[in-house]
Amino acid sequence: MSPREAAARLKDETIERPEFREDEKLAEPARLSETRSEPVAAHAFPAAPAPAAPPAFVPKSPVMTVAYIVAGTLIALTQGLGLSFISTNLQQIAGPMSLTQVETTWLMAAYLFPNASLTLLLFKVRAQYGLRNFAEVAVVVYVLVCLAHFWVDSYHSALVLRFFAGVAAAPMTSLGFLYILEAIPPARKMNIGLCIALTALAIPAPITGLISPTLLDLGDYHALYVVEMGLAMVSLGLVYLLPLNSPHRAKVISSLDVVSYIFLAIALGCFAVVLTVGRLYWWTAADWLALPIIAGIIASAIFAMIELNRRNHLVDIRWLTSREILHFTGALLVFRIALSEQSSGAINFLRNAGMLNEQMAGLYWVILTGSIVSGIVCAAIMKPGRASAIHAVSLLFVAIGSYMDSQSTTLTRPEQMYVSQFLVSFASGLFLPPALAVGMGAALKRGPGYILSFIVVFLTTQKIGGYLGSALYGTFVQWREQFHSFRLVSQLISTDPLVTARLKQFGGAYGKVLADPNQQTAQGATLLARQTQQQAYALAYNDSFLLTAYLSLAALGCLGIHVAWRNRERFLPNSNPVPAAA
Repeated sequence: MSPREAAARLKDETIERPEFREDEKLAEPARLSETRSEPVAAHAFPAAPAPAAPPAFVPKSPVMTVAYIVAGTLIALTQGLGLSFISTNLQQIAGPMSLTQVETTWLMAAYLFPNASLTLLLFKVRAQYGLRNFAEVAVVVYVLVCLAHFWVDSYHSALVLRFFAGVAAAPMTSLGFLYILEAIPPARKMNIGLCIALTALAIPAPITGLISPTLLDLGDYHALYVVEMGLAMVSLGLVYLLPLNSPHRAKVISSLDVVSYIFLAIALGCFAVVLTVGRLYWWTAADWLALPIIAGIIASAIFAMIELNRRNHLVDIRWLTSREILHFTGALLVFRIALSEQSSGAINFLRNAGMLNEQMAGLYWVILTGSIVSGIVCAAIMKPGRASAIHAVSLLFVAIGSYMDSQSTTLTRPEQMYVSQFLVSFASGLFLPPALAVGMGAALKRGPGYILSFIVVFLTTQKIGGYLGSALYGTFVQWREQFHSFRLVSQLISTDPLVTARLKQFGGAYGKVLADPNQQTAQGATLLARQTQQQAYALAYNDSFLLTAYLSLAALGCLGIHVAWRNRERFLPNSNPVPAAA
């Protein structure tokens, strides 16, 4: 270095150093004041990791935008078919696998145990290890689990594999969501993006009902696994061809997060299992059902103790128990239970009447159409401030559709439910996007760290709420069936001429195969008892549909009262305005 260059460098350092030291001196009192004003107990907790800044949005061409949306929809469909194949085809799977209906339901419970909560931990995993790595590993694991289904040779191995299938499917839900939102401009993510993503998550159930009969005819239940694996392979290729714009990595996972999550997973998993199989064993008849309930309560209490005594929460329980969030959670939970009218009400009613998936294909097309149309309509009308009006219309549609279904009889066929189930399906797609946008906005106002807490609320109301709605529906129908059966049987008197004529008619149908009149009478009595039970089930489902209509109208009334109270200053000039709920 020449003397001239050394002198120039010394001059630059002389100019820069005083300014740097002056900035340090100005910043030091601020740091001292922050340290003095902070409680001493707060230093016992580690500092909260800074959330990774979201990557800048890069506009994509129309072709690439459509490609990302198609990829996200396909990934969401792949994940949804994994569970829908089992839940939609319980009877068709039980026979070839030599299982009872209860044993087949345990395959669903094994899938739901890890799937109910794993998305929460994966939210931090992808932030720490990178979205690209997260996507590639998630899809590869899902493909391997799908491939392993072809080596299942026993019921116990099937249970273990369904457990890992639930683990592998958990990241696929968020992947589909992220791929759809990736191509949407930031200004449209909270309306068009949410509507497309939630519609993609809603269509696997009706699509399963449409394609299952053909697949079962081609290759029994193994054909279901072939389609699932094929879609997973296509998703794997799309993930490598269409990379996600990953934010900067940040260390956001602590050892206490893992401990806290384990107890949360045990709690949600135990509740999911009990709500799935409890009705089949009956709630008070099987003593062992108390064990997972107790385990879930204890795990929930330990999870709450850990989170309430942490500074860097995995889930902020104090925020979740605030008045605004409890109100939001209650609204989502009530609506999710009301939507069980379709999956656990109308579909099960038709199956109980002897309908198979082939005969319900038209109804599945109606449900699929309702989901897609509602997503389009919601994207067009969804704007800030319209959530309450959209929710009111949704609840009204559910009430109308449920009331129409409450007029069903044993002769009702899928064609008579097209209008009512279109309304219910349309209401489902219309309700969720505004609710998710409102909740997400409330979380973002508190800071990026509250996003995970909001995800807990949303997943709990949608997943656990779905299991709860199915359990409540099944329990109510079974209770009302026993009531109606007792009432109908008590009116069947052997001396009644109509009963005698009906027994003779039913017994005469067996005249060509049974010569003994006593045997004919016994078979006629059995057939009459079976038809009486079918009538009782039809009346029980009508009661459940009517209950859903009343529940929707009650929720609509509560919504109207809440909106009127929130805007009471417009009608009462002397009242003090109250800020809107989160």
